[in-house]
Amino acid sequence: MLEELRNALRKFLGSGKSYEKAVQEFIRDLQRILIRADVNVKVVFELSKRIRERALKEEPPPGVLRRDWFVKIVYEELTKLFGGEKKPHIEIKKKPYVIMLIGIQGSGKTTSAAKLAYYYKRKGYKVGLVCADTYRPAAYDQLKQLGGKIGVEVYGNTSEKDSVKLAISGVKHFKSKGYDVIIVDTAGRHKEEKGLLEEMKNIADKVKPDEIMLVLDSTIGQQALSQAKAFHEATPIGSIFLTKLDGTAKGGGAISAVVATGAKIKFVGTGEDVREIEVFDPPSFVSRILGLGDIKGLVEKIREIEESLELEKRQAKVLASGKITMRDLYYQIKSLRKMGPLSKILQMIPGIGLSIPIDSEQAKLTEEKMDKWLAIIESMTYDELEKPEKIDKSRMRRIALGSGTTIEDVKELLTYYKMMNKMLKQIKRRKGIFRRFPGL
Repeated sequence: MLEELRNALRKFLGSGKSYEKAVQEFIRDLQRILIRADVNVKVVFELSKRIRERALKEEPPPGVLRRDWFVKIVYEELTKLFGGEKKPHIEIKKKPYVIMLIGIQGSGKTTSAAKLAYYYKRKGYKVGLVCADTYRPAAYDQLKQLGGKIGVEVYGNTSEKDSVKLAISGVKHFKSKGYDVIIVDTAGRHKEEKGLLEEMKNIADKVKPDEIMLVLDSTIGQQALSQAKAFHEATPIGSIFLTKLDGTAKGGGAISAVVATGAKIKFVGTGEDVREIEVFDPPSFVSRILGLGDIKGLVEKIREIEESLELEKRQAKVLASGKITMRDLYYQIKSLRKMGPLSKILQMIPGIGLSIPIDSEQAKLTEEKMDKWLAIIESMTYDELEKPEKIDKSRMRRIALGSGTTIEDVKELLTYYKMMNKMLKQIKRRKGIFRRFPGL
């Protein structure tokens, strides 16, 4: 699948056909590759429809080649399919944090439980494993053996045949000992085994896990969609652990599972060893799939051009109105984090840098100050954003507390805001004079 996708994109970039024909040809190749890789047909056609529409309707910004723009579209749509730009949130939200693993028999669930325990133990958490599988005779022994390898305690009771009771007592055991992360390994199920699915639901109802993680075999193929749906209907899935992603698996079924549940792939198992676990990174994964050098760099370059054009539009609007809002200031600070302060941009505008003293210490924003000001603006109410003049000492205290800054930092932002508005009024007034007296 991976090499075929790369070849399809290389073919598109090297095609001598018109852009429109090259796009249609790539879409046909993409559909064929994904369907052969076990991606659900409906998912394939929805993806290809979005790529086709964006490629033929959207116009690239000035200076960006249409074929480079197309690469960006394919990258973004595939990344979206695999869970989006950001890495999944893997930090523990509360203590103790209970993770319940579910999945079909043979998906690698018990090994994945040990891998998760190894991962969080390395992060400094105190981790416990609960064996709630009463169907597979060797389940407890296997988990105990894996736990011993990584130095993690395993709770189990081979004489207890009620998996719900076993899960409850295991979680209770680790909670009483002050453990941070408790991982419950349940018995493997199949979507047709109604009794087992009901038992899984009962475990979730009684244990009330903070997260239910579906362990999915990368090689499962088309079955992944129906399996994931059945599990999700029984106990809503919060995340996915993808196993056997060692380069040989097609992995197409996993895409279908992501779409069916709305859950993101959180971890991937890259081998049989208990230490072979990685946090799933969609952009890097897609870059690897497409395999055309620094695709992420190309995408970032195009996005910078888009942001620059958007900034120019907003800047022109601000200059025309002679007034900047707190929302405008927030947007500018966000956009200019890599470009420097607003004063630097204003200096680039002919006539302004020479006529108004904007290069003062007060107007220079350091990176640290920008971060503080962004946090302060994010802590303001809608009313305060619209009318910053309403912010008195009491409100300043609340905003400072909410943003993790000081009252002095809030005052400094408000002073800068007033100074910018005063400066923009002067610019507008001078422009008005130039219009009335063109000979000046």
